[in-house]
Amino acid sequence: MVCVVSRSGRELQRYEQGRRLVVGCIPYRYKSGSDGSGEDELEVLVISSKKCQRMMFPKGGWETDESVEEAAARESLEEAGVLGKVGRELGQWSFMSKRYGTFYEGYMYPLLVKEQLELWPEKNERQRVWMDVGEAREVCQHWWMKEALDILVRRLATLPQHPQENVLRP
Repeated sequence: MVCVVSRSGRELQRYEQGRRLVVGCIPYRYKSGSDGSGEDELEVLVISSKKCQRMMFPKGGWETDESVEEAAARESLEEAGVLGKVGRELGQWSFMSKRYGTFYEGYMYPLLVKEQLELWPEKNERQRVWMDVGEAREVCQHWWMKEALDILVRRLATLPQHPQENVLRP
C-alpha cells in the first residue's frame, strides 16, 4: 500500500539545538547507453519546488516517529513518486533557510529507484524530470544538494559495477 497524502505540519518535526532537521534524497537509476557503447548512463531525478519552478532533490522534515532512512524514502515517495532502496548517508550540511531565516541541518541519502509511480501525493504540485548528472548539477538550486550529488557520483564510480538487480530503467 502506498500513502496517498503528504504529511504536513510541524508537530512531529525533529529539532536539534534549535535547528530543524531535514532529510533529502537523490533518486537515481541507470539508463542503457544510447550511443551503442553498452555503457549505462547514470540519471538522477529532480523535482520542482512547490513555490516556484526551481529544481531540487526531494527533501523535507525528519519526523519523530521515523528513522532517517524512512524519512528519506517518504520524501521521495511524497514529492517525486518513486520507491527504491535507500543507501548509505552522503553527508550532513548546515544551511540557512531563505524563507524562515533560520539554520537547518540537512542529511542527504541516495535512493536507487526500483519503481516510478504514475500517481503520488504531490503529483499536482510538482514536476519531476530525469536528467544526467551535469544537467542536474546546473539546475539544482541548493549548494548543499550539489555537494551531495558530487559525493554520490564519486561513490558510484568506485563501485566495481552498479547494481543490476531490480533497477528501474527507462
